[in-house]
Amino acid sequence: MKTALQPIEEWFEQRGWKPQKFQKDTWQAYMEGKSGMLNAATGSGKTYALWGGIMAEALQKKAIKKGVNALWITPLRALAVEIQKSTQTMAKELIPELKIGLRTGDTTTSVRNKLKQKPPFGLVTTPESLHIQLSTKTHQAYFKNVQAVVVDEWHELMGSKRGVQMELAIAYLKTICPKLKVWGISATIGNLDLARAILFGKTVKETVLIRSGFQKKIVVHPLLPNKMDRLPWRGHIGLHLLPQVVEIVNAAQSTLLFTNTRAQCEIWFQKILDQVPDWAGQMAMHHGSMDKKTRLWVEEALRNNTLKLVVCTSSLDLGVDFSPVENCIQVGSPKGVGRFLQRAGRSGHQPGAVSTIHFLPTHAMELIEAMALQNAIKNQIIEDRIPYLKSYDVALQFLMTLAVAGGFSPKTVFNLLTETFCFQNLSKAEWQWMINFLIQGSQSLEAYDEYKKASMDETGKIIVDHKGVAMRHRMSIGTIVSDADLKVKYFSGGYLGTIEEWFISKLKPGDIFTFAGRNLELVRVQKMEVLVRKSKSKTSKIPSWMGGRMSFSAHMSELLRQTLYQVVHGQSPEIETLKPVLEQQCMESIIPEPKQFLIETFKTREGYHAVFYPFEGRAVHEAMAGIVAYRISLRSPISFSMAYNDYGFELLSDQNIDIQGLIDNNLLTAENTIEDLRTSVNISEMARRKFRDIAVISGLVFQGYPNKPVKSKHLQSGAQLLYEVFKDYEPDNLLYQQALSESYDHELEQGRLIQAFERIEEQSIHWAACKYPTPFAFPIMTDRLREKLSSESLETRIRKMYLQIKKAATA
Repeated sequence: MKTALQPIEEWFEQRGWKPQKFQKDTWQAYMEGKSGMLNAATGSGKTYALWGGIMAEALQKKAIKKGVNALWITPLRALAVEIQKSTQTMAKELIPELKIGLRTGDTTTSVRNKLKQKPPFGLVTTPESLHIQLSTKTHQAYFKNVQAVVVDEWHELMGSKRGVQMELAIAYLKTICPKLKVWGISATIGNLDLARAILFGKTVKETVLIRSGFQKKIVVHPLLPNKMDRLPWRGHIGLHLLPQVVEIVNAAQSTLLFTNTRAQCEIWFQKILDQVPDWAGQMAMHHGSMDKKTRLWVEEALRNNTLKLVVCTSSLDLGVDFSPVENCIQVGSPKGVGRFLQRAGRSGHQPGAVSTIHFLPTHAMELIEAMALQNAIKNQIIEDRIPYLKSYDVALQFLMTLAVAGGFSPKTVFNLLTETFCFQNLSKAEWQWMINFLIQGSQSLEAYDEYKKASMDETGKIIVDHKGVAMRHRMSIGTIVSDADLKVKYFSGGYLGTIEEWFISKLKPGDIFTFAGRNLELVRVQKMEVLVRKSKSKTSKIPSWMGGRMSFSAHMSELLRQTLYQVVHGQSPEIETLKPVLEQQCMESIIPEPKQFLIETFKTREGYHAVFYPFEGRAVHEAMAGIVAYRISLRSPISFSMAYNDYGFELLSDQNIDIQGLIDNNLLTAENTIEDLRTSVNISEMARRKFRDIAVISGLVFQGYPNKPVKSKHLQSGAQLLYEVFKDYEPDNLLYQQALSESYDHELEQGRLIQAFERIEEQSIHWAACKYPTPFAFPIMTDRLREKLSSESLETRIRKMYLQIKKAATA
């Protein structure tokens, strides 16, 4: 007699696969009606671990209920396509009549209508698309037969507001489907117990945790330059190693080259094509601003092994199964261990296969990061993800979704919210404020009808009965807020993708810029379209999308410090390559030991420089620079310009900086950190920027219609006006308070900031009075110049500065 799981095991055997223990355990737990979290390495077969249980349960039933039975949530559209294909294959071969649908931002209106009229057995979707479906008045009937919700790549969602969206959606779906099974899938995460608590809320104790026990073998190959400059800088984004990249790509069937920004992606694609013109047609580019058809074509070509190289961004980070990919190349610091592991896992994406990744440093210090990453992989050290708490903007958006979908009972939904991790401590007063916000527009906006979006009917339900308000809300659902995107189209016809308004606003007709691997001449901007024509010009401007500056994670900072302390006494090919840099550093200064904190000072034509090295990441250094500058200025009036990168921060002044006074008066202390932070850092300006996103998510400001979006500057000014109103007349406004708390907790990472000062208090201060900028200081100085100069003049300026220092040092 066949067991319930035997058909699934036989399906595996037909493919020459052997079910792994964690897959069998997951199937069994699912069949027993349990919810849980699956923790397994990338490329180990996580998808079939959950889908196998769903199919086994379906095979057992005499009659499968009509409509959606299984919801699969993914963070990326590329991943959604992959999941839909693999689950549809399994479903078709086990139960031919079952259909698996796909609904994302890329899905056409006609397909969406078909999915609505004839719901599939399984639906693969994203958090945003799920909430859009929850905003329809028929959603309860549509989802009433859902048996399971699977949240894929949960670690990628939980440290963002998209994770809060999922918490709310799951809590709500449980009210429609009381026997709902919820499963999370996570690969690279440190705080797994917290990840479970966030996904399941107060029901976490009723869930199971299944670990694969399978450790993916990852081989890291750092690319070492033949010659190392004694003063490293960040101007060339690693292009001096282009010949080695070409060699690696030539030796493999297919390679993914990961860059951290879309601008880098465009540059690398163009430079490789210039170097190897014969690869035209064999290489492609993939990033989120490109046309959907192009992205899908690239993904399909990778699966079919018809592309030799794809230059990409994080758009291909997650779980997409490109089995033919042999190699991955990471250009520059990945800023975190988890991201590096995700990207490495794109090669050898099968159970038992070895993943290979080449780390390409863009400057000398990143070779130390390469060593740190290898240590992290060896010791299985992965970052924690920091959750959002009390995201009032996401809650208000969710409440509007329920209100336009037929209304909600305040008492029922309050209980629903407090079941989630994010809102477990929501007070009755805060809840009442949120209800008042929907109905009256908050205390300071009561006089303006446009902010009164909902009303209470005679039964006590909160509803939206205005079609225009409902339509605007449905178009605004989501928590990813960016500048207005303009469509890039050929003047003669043909769509290329989208580009941010702020970049195009700096160009004039006739200017040349690079996009989607082509040099384009701007003809004109009409409405929300950028009309272009092809250009043969060899020089062009590269779009620099907003948000391109990632900061080190806490784990990455700790790993870097540990590795840095080892380089003086260790031996490795990386250390051998770094010798000129390390020797130059030790000539002028030191390489700090674990119990030392390094401060360097020197004078240049620009003025007096003081450089501090906490090695805590850019975000922490931004806050720390402001605090230290403020504390120094309290002793004697002095003004500074500041620069920071992931290794340290620089204070530059036209006056001599009293470092001895700073040391003697113990100014590098954790005491009064928060008070000094509030005084020194322009938190109000930071909060204004945060508030713009909060205002959009909560529905305070409207981004516009698809063909007529509100311009970025108008959106920003509208949000700033509201911010000032709340600041002056309603300081207890929850959205205003949220902007402040998010600035402290997520922008400036005040928890890490305090820990950094506490660590420095335990260290001895080493002050090196240098004649010239050191190898540690030089990258920070070049980062400051980058904020002011174009890429062409920047490279000239840095090269000149480099030669001046070199000449003076050898004189």
